[in-house]
Amino acid sequence: MAIDPYLIGRFVGAVIVLVGAFYDLTGSIGMLRFPNFFTRLHAATVGAIGGSVLPMLGVSIYAASEPALGEYRWFMAGASAVAALIILIVAPAGTHVLARAAYRSGTAPKEPCTYDAGKEGGEC
Repeated sequence: MAIDPYLIGRFVGAVIVLVGAFYDLTGSIGMLRFPNFFTRLHAATVGAIGGSVLPMLGVSIYAASEPALGEYRWFMAGASAVAALIILIVAPAGTHVLARAAYRSGTAPKEPCTYDAGKEGGEC
């Protein structure tokens, strides 16, 4: 009894999509539960990267292992992988810019704070 390689690719792709859904759920709960802007921004980034990059990579693997798509499967797999790569590069940069702007302008409250590496001495 031989194992179908297409079946393995579909299974791996579906599992990666489910892991991405878990990251989305975790990021959503963090957005509701975390106390201040900076920790909520962290939760949003986890949701953005884990919740969008992983499902796109899962779809890419799934599409590459789906023979019913014919030659178009490589276009779907490539487009999903490239979109995931772009999000993987752009999302952390955008989050960093938001956090830095909020910190420097002082508009976002920093409480609760135990250590601030941006200030001399590290006090809040």
